[in-house]
Amino acid sequence: MTKDTLLLYLLGIALAAVLTAAACYYARTGPAQRAVAIAKVGSVILLAKGILWFCTIFVFGQWRASYGLPLYLCDFAVFVAAAACWWQKQLLVEIVYFWALAGVVQGLITPDLPRTMPHLLVFQYTLGHLAVVAAAVYLVAGMRLYPRRYAIARVFLFTIAFTALAGLVDWWTGGNYMFLRRTPHSWSVLNLLGPWPWYIPEAGVVALVLFLGLNLPFWLQRRRASRQIGTDALAPNSAATATSRSHHASFLS
Repeated sequence: MTKDTLLLYLLGIALAAVLTAAACYYARTGPAQRAVAIAKVGSVILLAKGILWFCTIFVFGQWRASYGLPLYLCDFAVFVAAAACWWQKQLLVEIVYFWALAGVVQGLITPDLPRTMPHLLVFQYTLGHLAVVAAAVYLVAGMRLYPRRYAIARVFLFTIAFTALAGLVDWWTGGNYMFLRRTPHSWSVLNLLGPWPWYIPEAGVVALVLFLGLNLPFWLQRRRASRQIGTDALAPNSAATATSRSHHASFLS
């Protein structure tokens, strides 16, 4: 990556962070209709980006079954994020949240960019990854659609099923979806793991650990809420007991 490409890339990340923070602020401080409207605008952008990616591949004559299907996690996450922003379904939000912050964000940290700016594919790669991460943050932090109990299990099982599907397509087409046949051309977290095929189950363990870390704030929140409910449930009984004792003492006197 050249210096100019890196500079533009970092500026894009900074701009996306500012826009996401502003969207979350307006969603949390305004009416629900505003939050939903922002989410639907994001959905349209995500869907348009996903379609444009494949149109670009066709235009440049690069489409092939081993490369042009939405079976990389980041590519498929664009469409899941678009659906989550439009319908705000809890399961879709959970998938986007864990996938974006455990997986897609790694694509931002270690981008696999074979071309340099201002190539259209580079802009689309950057926009797609940033849009998915922004959608995940907005849906959870802005719209407060927090992961539910057992969200990790649901998303992890879905991820295994999606990876199995990608593996079947890899076997059929000779592709490298989900990087199941080899690691990316550029450096990535997978390079820290063992050789093929051991890095595949090891990556699953890493993903599970990241899922647990991302779920920790919400687990703690649910734990505090359950304790508060227990305290509130006991409070009326305690008050009634104190009142009864006071009336009994008054009667005896």
